[in-house]
Amino acid sequence: MSSAIGPLGKRSLIFAHRGANKEAPENTKSAFDQALSYPIDGMETDVQLSHDEVAVLWHDRFLTKIPGLEKKHIDDFNFEQLNAMNFAGHFGQSVRAEGIMRLQEFLDSYRNRCHLLIEIKNRDWEERSRHQTKVWQTLDMVGTTQGDAILVSSFDLDSLIYAQQYRPGFPLVYNFETDQTLADAERILQAQPFLHGLCLPIESLNEPFVRLLRSQGKSIAVYTCNSDEEINKALNLGVDILISDLPQKALRLRNA
Repeated sequence: MSSAIGPLGKRSLIFAHRGANKEAPENTKSAFDQALSYPIDGMETDVQLSHDEVAVLWHDRFLTKIPGLEKKHIDDFNFEQLNAMNFAGHFGQSVRAEGIMRLQEFLDSYRNRCHLLIEIKNRDWEERSRHQTKVWQTLDMVGTTQGDAILVSSFDLDSLIYAQQYRPGFPLVYNFETDQTLADAERILQAQPFLHGLCLPIESLNEPFVRLLRSQGKSIAVYTCNSDEEINKALNLGVDILISDLPQKALRLRNA
């Protein structure tokens, strides 16, 4: 039976991955509102920049889900152009059309309703100056927050170092790739003690990782837990945040 209990008796928090993305188009208002129809604890989303440097919610660089634009990039278009596109169309012709959501709109709508985990999608395809713009825009929009009610994460460690310099003390989470090891975690945590915690792929999560992070007082998030086996593994190891495409299943297993 799953304990679902992390440190200090706190139970694992269930976060909807890009909203309830199996029931509505990911990273849209419909997906976030659907996620909140369940008693979830938080939501995860992804931040990118339009060509004119508006922070928007989208996971991929390519617009593969927009018919006719499969080879175009999110940063090829200004915000007004993106907002005129239908980011819900791939989910079916009967689904209500939705333009792209701005980060500011997301924060205004949901920050007082649940925890938020905002992943800054900084990858090698962009200039470093745009990486930094994305970071400071995100932190400025979030502004003052209580504790870990809003977390910011990235796979790009340099972006998190910049974020710490820009806003010391803000809770920042480093996302691990599947090929990164326990030794990598030990080295990174020693070099960057400001990190609030790590977000691990479920494939990498194990007891040695948990012992390391707990010994240093760091939080543990895990992605993306969808099967019963994955969800129960994360719950039994007492992670702080369990990110799932199926938050209703994760809630059911946690509360069983």
